[in-house]
Amino acid sequence: MPALVALTGLGQAGASDAQWNTAGVVYTSTNATTGNEVVVYARARDGTLSAAGRVATNGIGTGGGLGNQGAVTLSKNGRWLFVVNAGSNEISVFAARGASLKLVDKVASGGERPVSVTTHGNLLYVLNGGGVNNITGFSIGEWGRLKPIPGSSKPLSAAATGPAQVEFDPSGETLVVTEKATNKIDLYRIEGDLAQGPLVRNSNGMTPFGFAFSRRGTLIVSEAFGGAPDGSALSSYDLDDGALNLVSGSVGTTETAACWVVVTRNNRYAYTTNTGSGTVSGYRVAHDGKLRLLNDDGRTAVTGAGSGPTDAALTQNSRFLYVLNAAIGTVSGFRVEANGNLWPVGTIGGLLAGATGLAAN
Repeated sequence: MPALVALTGLGQAGASDAQWNTAGVVYTSTNATTGNEVVVYARARDGTLSAAGRVATNGIGTGGGLGNQGAVTLSKNGRWLFVVNAGSNEISVFAARGASLKLVDKVASGGERPVSVTTHGNLLYVLNGGGVNNITGFSIGEWGRLKPIPGSSKPLSAAATGPAQVEFDPSGETLVVTEKATNKIDLYRIEGDLAQGPLVRNSNGMTPFGFAFSRRGTLIVSEAFGGAPDGSALSSYDLDDGALNLVSGSVGTTETAACWVVVTRNNRYAYTTNTGSGTVSGYRVAHDGKLRLLNDDGRTAVTGAGSGPTDAALTQNSRFLYVLNAAIGTVSGFRVEANGNLWPVGTIGGLLAGATGLAAN
């Protein structure tokens, strides 16, 4: 039977002190081949993090990078935490109560090497990036248990596409998948619980990777351009009944290997991590979805040479941004200023190489 794991943190503080001082939680996963675990950090009111424990997913990781975004995902209400087990082809589900997690389910992902999950209401879709690539749907039950939806597995544009992410648009009417190896973006129309498609569209730039939607529905996609030095970019699109209409095309970061993308709750700023440069690039997002670099040099924040920043997550109020530095096993925190600038609030270590996924509340 799944057990409730009470994770205590904030150094030697007692439970009441920890609860009083904790403003939120940040989650990542070890992705370890010896047994995947969720790593929990307590977030203080000033944005600093402290270790709050680990809990097993009862699944297996791969021990290496997944080339993905969305391996660790919180439901919109913060009640459920979903984690991929890419080595054992499973999804683990936790009831999340701050720093306390209860494993409530673990199910087969409907394919091989799950890399990304997304939810809308009581519907979940997973992206399987190994074997014959696909997406597969599940209904989320009252107690967090996942039930496979018959007929929900759908192919991508080809059998092996190097897929990076699956995500619902804000309305829940469309699913989007990025394919790094083919430079394609797949669109699926949701009818009932079933994804219909794909409608395959060309990415504006090479190696479309991570993406995020603004609350207005603008789709903002990172383009790694095959890791070309200082060659990565972001593009923005409008979705219109299966059409992918370009708004801003390949606005350069001036940095290397832009991969993961987040957008602030007020729709004004987008951030992408540059894995090859050890930096974060910020963008202003206009009302019509047009993008403009916040800083001429593309360096809104620096995580350090060789840090290999990958996943990024904003808190629910977008006051703080957190970045997983996968190459050195740390998580860096930044306060998001009113003008979009990022102010460092500290870095915490203790992770091994291969950690993947980041979620925050």
